[in-house]
Amino acid sequence: MASGSSCRAWHCLLALFLLSSSAYGQLSPSFYAKTCPTLELIVRSTVTKAVLVERRMGASLLRLHFHDCFVQGCDGSILLDDKGSFVGEKSALPNVNSVRGFEVIDEIKKNVELVCPGVVSCADIIALAARDGVVLLGGPSWPVPLGQRDSTTASLNAANSDIPTPDYNLEQLISAFNKHQLSPRDMTALSGAHTIGYSQCLNFRDHIYNGTNIDPAFAALRKRTCPAQAPNGDTNLAPLDVQTTLVFDIAYYRNLVTKRGLLNSDQELFNGGSQDALVSQYATNPALFPSDFVTAIIKMSKLSPPPGTPTQIRRNCRVVNS
Repeated sequence: MASGSSCRAWHCLLALFLLSSSAYGQLSPSFYAKTCPTLELIVRSTVTKAVLVERRMGASLLRLHFHDCFVQGCDGSILLDDKGSFVGEKSALPNVNSVRGFEVIDEIKKNVELVCPGVVSCADIIALAARDGVVLLGGPSWPVPLGQRDSTTASLNAANSDIPTPDYNLEQLISAFNKHQLSPRDMTALSGAHTIGYSQCLNFRDHIYNGTNIDPAFAALRKRTCPAQAPNGDTNLAPLDVQTTLVFDIAYYRNLVTKRGLLNSDQELFNGGSQDALVSQYATNPALFPSDFVTAIIKMSKLSPPPGTPTQIRRNCRVVNS
């Protein structure tokens, strides 16, 4: 009789587990509350150290999160190194010699594994690092949806096709974000990530030399360090927001209103189109942009790999578990 009771109790526990959010892959900011309660403290301290060494790293970690989620969902696939016959996403045109912060993610993962081995995904570490990087540069905080798992695959083709490029027009931008269930408003808010960080000359050369919707004085300023003839100066950097380059604020939108967007894809948000009114609101209302940004990035952070995709918790973020 006793064994029958314990058996029934075991079945009850199993049923409770299957009904839990983690069993069904539902995301929650408290996903690791019991399995790795010090996770957020570890991530925050490691990111803080990295940003103190190089303030730009806060912007780089945010960009890493975008480029991960826009390919197969937020699955850590961008972290996988090319190895043997395996080709990852690091050599895709939007990423090669451009996406940064891999060593910071490695450091966080190492520190997390010491405390909670085999528990926390690399995808979740990227998402938390992006949030903390924004906060350290004066931006808003948000509850990160956790519980994503790491893909065992990557897609060079999807990285080349799904990540918006600097030459996109407004229609292409709206379409690219819509593919990931992100609205035009989400797109315009997420583009505000360009209030921090830098871009390479090769990304904005055509805009400053051939663009028609650009302030001539601003174009002249950028031409000083971005020669007209490629590949001269291709990797020379310029701030995406010329005023407060590493402060998360609304200056990016104010720049757009005065035709001082660095990338063509930036200035397309304010070019006589559907997003002009929203850009004007962001440029004059310091509370609206951070609020919309948080709403949009939480939506983006919930993008997951297609159902049935093989996933795991990688021990080393750069390689699939052997």
